[in-house]
Amino acid sequence: MEVLDTLIVGAGISGLSLAHALGKEATSASPLKILVAESQGRVGGNITTVTAGGFLWEEGPNSFSPTPELMKLAVDVGLKQELIFADRKLPRFVYWQNKLQPVPMTPPAMIQSQLLSFPGKLRALFGALGFVGPAMGAGLSQQGDEETVSQFFRRHLGTEVMQRLVEPFVSGVYAGDPQQLSAAAAFGRVTKMADVGGGLMAGALLSARKRPKKMPADPNVPTTRPGELGSFKQGLKALPEAIAAQLGDRMKLNWHLTRLQRTERETYIAVFSTPDGHQQVEARTVVLTTPAYVTADLLQPLQPEVSSALQAFTYPTVACVVLAYPQSDIKGKLVGFGNLIPRGQGIRTLGTIWTSSLFADRAPAGWQTLSSYIGGATDSEIGNLDSEEIVREVHRDLSRILLKPDVPQPKVLAVNVWKRAIPQYNLGHFDRLKQIDRGLKSLPGVYLCSNYVGGVALGDCVRRGFERAPEVREYLQNKQSDTRSI
Repeated sequence: MEVLDTLIVGAGISGLSLAHALGKEATSASPLKILVAESQGRVGGNITTVTAGGFLWEEGPNSFSPTPELMKLAVDVGLKQELIFADRKLPRFVYWQNKLQPVPMTPPAMIQSQLLSFPGKLRALFGALGFVGPAMGAGLSQQGDEETVSQFFRRHLGTEVMQRLVEPFVSGVYAGDPQQLSAAAAFGRVTKMADVGGGLMAGALLSARKRPKKMPADPNVPTTRPGELGSFKQGLKALPEAIAAQLGDRMKLNWHLTRLQRTERETYIAVFSTPDGHQQVEARTVVLTTPAYVTADLLQPLQPEVSSALQAFTYPTVACVVLAYPQSDIKGKLVGFGNLIPRGQGIRTLGTIWTSSLFADRAPAGWQTLSSYIGGATDSEIGNLDSEEIVREVHRDLSRILLKPDVPQPKVLAVNVWKRAIPQYNLGHFDRLKQIDRGLKSLPGVYLCSNYVGGVALGDCVRRGFERAPEVREYLQNKQSDTRSI
């Protein structure tokens, strides 16, 4: 049996980014033997792009922030001409007290905004300047002196900012519960600013001064500006498919990992269930990019401590509902990214992306596509509803927010219920990661690379893959040196 250098389990964007980075690091004199194994019949993980009847929509992530690593990856795999970007000046909205209110993105907009009251604005200003009380209370000590997102932002910016801006953002990114999410884990940059400067405004200024100078821009990578969101002409699936095409026969689909065991040679044997029967692979390093609950089962026989920490991650159910309406059914022309809804507004839907307003050519002329998300950590009952019931819930919410009265039923493009959608960075997150790192020391050559560590956005996934590649490469080089010295 040929021994692989690296086996990557999972062909989501994390695993594919890692495979691409390892391939680029390898030289022609010492190419790495890599295999990427995916249990599904397609690549991309949660990225799910669908086209039908002149519509193009996403049933997982809808867009990406153009981080340097993601942009470089897109160019490397030949997608430079396929990149598209939404107008960064398009407003975002929050539905508050029966009205769509634009999210204030600048200090002058904050002053003029009707989303916050005058006392609420003053409270936020004083908090941002550093007039903030210490984190304290009996509850905090029971939490290991770790603040929740709700506690942190209420303390720093007040209840209104927390309820009307932060809470809907948390729903949009994590589908999470701000009373359970760890502020330091979910909003690491913001909490570090507060630690550095004593207040968010001072911390932001000090952090900007300490930030290392940017490397010279790669002239081959398109320049982007803050606030832009990107995609590809044929949808997000273009990126994982392009990476997989470069991998060629090093990419295996419908390969389900059933067992992982360590050998006396300090390698690992992986047993897969495949369309051609059981397949066995031996590798010097194994990178698991699978969700925490899958990884927990795989590592239980090898490292119970790691498995136990992984089992503690929760993944709420979220349904992605893509509905199309004739433009004449919409109250007015939709110009913007979409809207988020704070809890307590009598609306069950977490938020809606105005898909065909965001990117061109996503719907036939005269139609508007709306991608809504419902469920999450604060609405676990959504998993008990069938598709028709979920559509009724979303349509009723849209009728209150965006549609004219008595609009007929929409064209239903998709109802994709993600039973385990997004890992929650809840209280105790860093303790779980420490437990994982401690346990992995007894499994040299095994690495984890998934979105329950270091961010859930697509850019985070690409960066994580790029950062893991040199660690794997260094381990392999050290093992090779050890072998030669024997």
